[in-house]
Amino acid sequence: MLEGKAVVRETDMLQAMQQEALNLASKALDSFDVTEPTDIARFIKKEFDRTYGGGWQCIVGTDFGSFVTHCSGCFIYFCVGSLAILLFRGSSGPEAEPNQFTTALETSVVTA
Repeated sequence: MLEGKAVVRETDMLQAMQQEALNLASKALDSFDVTEPTDIARFIKKEFDRTYGGGWQCIVGTDFGSFVTHCSGCFIYFCVGSLAILLFRGSSGPEAEPNQFTTALETSVVTA
């Protein structure tokens, strides 16, 4: 399990979304070997797409750099041991549509 082992380095997500990202990482690490970063990334990305709408990107690895543009409130970078996970909803710039994660989050909380 992931509990107590994840270190969030940077984020602008709501606490509930952060917890969802950590929970999904935990499930992915239980299901896939650490040497299968593509499978881990695919699992986390598809779950966030399903829950919060499309456009999510996930990068998993031990040695990578990035410079990304993301929607406000839709970015988290955390580490689990030597494995780093970057999850964000892409944006093409300031003219991009406002994200709808708040609506999806409110809906999931109300129906839960």
